[in-house]
Amino acid sequence: MHGQDIVPGREKKRRRTTGIPAWKRTLDLVLIATLSPGLLFLSTVVALLVKAGSPGPVLFRQRRIGYKGQEFTCLKFRTMRSDAETESHRQHTQSLIRSRVPMVKLDARKDSRLVPLGWLLRATGLDELPQLLNILRGDMSLVGPRPCIPYEYELYEPWHRHRLDAAPGLTGLWQVSGKNRTTFEEMVFLDIDYSKRQSLGLDLLIILKTLPAIWGQYCDLREGTREQAVTSSRELGKSWQSYLL
Repeated sequence: MHGQDIVPGREKKRRRTTGIPAWKRTLDLVLIATLSPGLLFLSTVVALLVKAGSPGPVLFRQRRIGYKGQEFTCLKFRTMRSDAETESHRQHTQSLIRSRVPMVKLDARKDSRLVPLGWLLRATGLDELPQLLNILRGDMSLVGPRPCIPYEYELYEPWHRHRLDAAPGLTGLWQVSGKNRTTFEEMVFLDIDYSKRQSLGLDLLIILKTLPAIWGQYCDLREGTREQAVTSSRELGKSWQSYLL
């Protein structure tokens, strides 16, 4: 037919949109280029720790949902054993979405699936360094909502999905506003708020607050581990008392 340029049997490929404004893309590239020597050093150290601590690949690849529901492959340093099951995480995520309890990570309680020092890599965010490659590819930005897993996205109500009206990021407004002390709905509200107010000034403020937020998260984890150890010790003491009596 005249005027048609579609080849029979071939579908027109949908163009992927990143949702990353020019100012935001410029900020990402400038900061990564400036910090690249230190980032490469840290990445090498983490890769060696993962390789020495557990057999299997150094990198972990996972499908994630990003801007406007678009899927992409997210990269991380592997912090779990290669044969680790995932059903417990699915159930934990479902419980967090349907309840109003703080979003404490499943691995905050000495998850046996973690590789040696995996808890430390997660608490400090060092396991997410490979996502700088996602940023360079345009899948993500330095600042934005965390991309979710497909089965998590399927549990979202329609209004929850508006948290992905901004490009996903390594850090974000939620991460520097309490993170594990917030509920799922509070996270959604914070991400939606960011998507509406994102600006160069707000991104710079969030980046400056990220390191203190990571340190606070690490201290919370250490405190939780210490309390858990004390509780276990008390329970063990009570067990021995009962046995001796």
